[in-house]
Amino acid sequence: MSSTAGISQSHQFRKLLLSEELEFICEAHNGLSAKIVQEAGFRGIWASGLSISAQFGVRDNNEASWTQILENLEFMSDATTIPILLDGDTGYGNFNNMQRLVRKLEQRRIAAVCIEDKLFPKTNSFIKGNAQPMADMQEFCGKIKAGKDAQTDPNFSIIARVEAFICGWGLAEALRRAEAYHQAGADGILIHSALSVPDEILSFKQEWGNRCPVVIVPTKYYATPTDVFRQHGFSIVIWANHMLRTAVAAMQKTARTLKEDEHLLSIEDKVAPVSEIFRLQNAAELQEAEDRYLPKGAEDTCAIVLAASRGKELGELTEQLPKTMVNIQGTPILSHIVDAYNAVGIKDIVVVRGYKKEAVNLPNLTYVDNDDFADTGELDSLLKALRSRKGPAQSTVISYGDVLFNKYIPQSLCQETDDCVIFVDSNWQEQSSYARLGGFTECTIPNSRRAFNAKIYLKQLGDKLPKESIHGVWMGFLKVSPSAATFITGIIVEMLAKPTNRKAGIPQLLQELLKRQYPIRVLYTAGHWLDINSIEDVVQAGNF
Repeated sequence: MSSTAGISQSHQFRKLLLSEELEFICEAHNGLSAKIVQEAGFRGIWASGLSISAQFGVRDNNEASWTQILENLEFMSDATTIPILLDGDTGYGNFNNMQRLVRKLEQRRIAAVCIEDKLFPKTNSFIKGNAQPMADMQEFCGKIKAGKDAQTDPNFSIIARVEAFICGWGLAEALRRAEAYHQAGADGILIHSALSVPDEILSFKQEWGNRCPVVIVPTKYYATPTDVFRQHGFSIVIWANHMLRTAVAAMQKTARTLKEDEHLLSIEDKVAPVSEIFRLQNAAELQEAEDRYLPKGAEDTCAIVLAASRGKELGELTEQLPKTMVNIQGTPILSHIVDAYNAVGIKDIVVVRGYKKEAVNLPNLTYVDNDDFADTGELDSLLKALRSRKGPAQSTVISYGDVLFNKYIPQSLCQETDDCVIFVDSNWQEQSSYARLGGFTECTIPNSRRAFNAKIYLKQLGDKLPKESIHGVWMGFLKVSPSAATFITGIIVEMLAKPTNRKAGIPQLLQELLKRQYPIRVLYTAGHWLDINSIEDVVQAGNF
């Protein structure tokens, strides 16, 4: 467990600031870079104003609004557990803006803010620094006081950045301002220099002593050995913009290479694999959450679509292609079925084809051919499909190639844990072709308010049920678990061994299961499906 576990980010930063050892924090400019900095082992992050502006594609002149900066900080904070020190420019306004800024930073678990004594809108210190005016010292002191008065977290820190060296005012002015800011309540002083040698910051530290912690940014005097900073008693060293600069250089090189080579071979082994991006994004955590919170079953379910028959009832429409390929609004029936399955995550789909099988050729499907379709029935097709299954055992949704349906039907089937589940339409009298399926049903209870969330099972199924016993019509959908699939495969083999069952369909299979007292769970619906069994149904399907 981390030594900082349970310690707030502001408390962590305060410990870094007051540490007797030289501490280091590194620049980050978004959630991804912040996470990388933390994973590298840094104990703090510098949210650089230059870098954040640059990744937005704007200048470091307060062109990115403070609310845009806050939004970016929120992603950084969410991605990490170590403290973030915001490069807060001039505080984005006067004392009033400073107070609001502090409150908003605390809300986002930002540990500290550094503000510089220049005028709003600021200009980057390395752009004509000597020509830049400084803020009124007393006004800046008031801004520090206002920020300290606004904080509610006692560990929240305000670092005062002294720009006297940058603006050409020298050591005396730097010391004068630093002392005033210290007295106003600043928790630390950041002394900045644009020289390539550390002379200015060392002379300041020698005169300053240990009145309060001093933070430095050795971007320009990078050749200075780190031990020099350690020996002079500085508190924190900020590596201020190197994550962004590294990323820019890498992106420029990659872009040039891609433009010149027009292929990926030159760069693929030089860039992070996509799997690493997924890891940094916590993709595994999302998968765990999906397993915990999303409806179960769809992604681990396959589908079998029985589509071997011609569909003579459609006449000329099926002379050259099977019913499943008849167009509805310019798209084959089978495409509509596949889209409904895909919409709930079922991508593994087996289609049993027979009549004019060469016409059934949609992509990304597995095909099983029943060349005996003219002399056999649904059970023969289903057996061929079940025997074709490879790989890990999956739940299976079985349906017909001429039945359109709302996506909630397979989704609901997938969510049920019973071994054998069917859908029954209680509004069966509104279905024009319900008798075709041969599936009038009597269930343990009819569809009513009592049926909501109740466990309902099939009692009878057939063409000749007394009207008063009919609770609905079977819709042609059957979901079986892996164990149930194995069981019914054996049943189908037994049934097909009898010549009288050669053209048997799934209703006969369900009847056989009932004879053996095998429980068949029932889900009710009212409509939301269409069995295409006539020219009128084709016309109606256009409005489904």
